[in-house]
Amino acid sequence: MIKKYANRKLYDTKTSRYITLEGISELVREGAEIEVVDRESGRDLTPLILSQLVLSEEKRGGGQMNGGHRSAALLDYVRGALNVPAAIVGSEVEKRRGDLESIVDEAIDNALRRLSIPSRRDIERMERRLDQIAGRLERLAPASPRSRASTRTRTRKAAR
Repeated sequence: MIKKYANRKLYDTKTSRYITLEGISELVREGAEIEVVDRESGRDLTPLILSQLVLSEEKRGGGQMNGGHRSAALLDYVRGALNVPAAIVGSEVEKRRGDLESIVDEAIDNALRRLSIPSRRDIERMERRLDQIAGRLERLAPASPRSRASTRTRTRKAAR
C-alpha cells in the first residue's frame, strides 16, 4: 500500500520509504499489485496515480522504448485496475435494483391495504382457507352432487 500525504509525497508502507511516480511505474512493470490511498481521508487514489503514470510514460515517449513492451505492460495493468471497479459497481447496481423492487412491492401492498383492495397474497390466502373449509364441510356432511360441482367450478376458476 502506498500512502499519499498532503505535501504530495508518496510513501510505500511495504518498504517504509518514500517513492516516486517512476518507482511506482517500476513496481507496476514488475507485476506488483499497488493501491494508493490518501493518508488523511483513506480515499482510493489508485486510478488517479495510474493515470499520471500513463501520462508521464507517454510524455517520455515510452511507447518507443523496448518495442513498446514497457508501456504496454503499464497500460495493461491500468486497464485491469480500472475494470475492477466496474465489476463492483455492476454488482452494487444489481443489489440496489433488488432493494428497489422490494420497496416498490411493499408500497403497492400498503396502498392496496389502505384502499381495502386484497393483494394477490391475500386472495391466495383466502382461497387456501376456503379449500380448508370446503374439506371440513365435505367430511362433516355427506357430499351431494351439487356441492361437488360447485367446488370443482370454483377450483377451475381459481386455476385460470
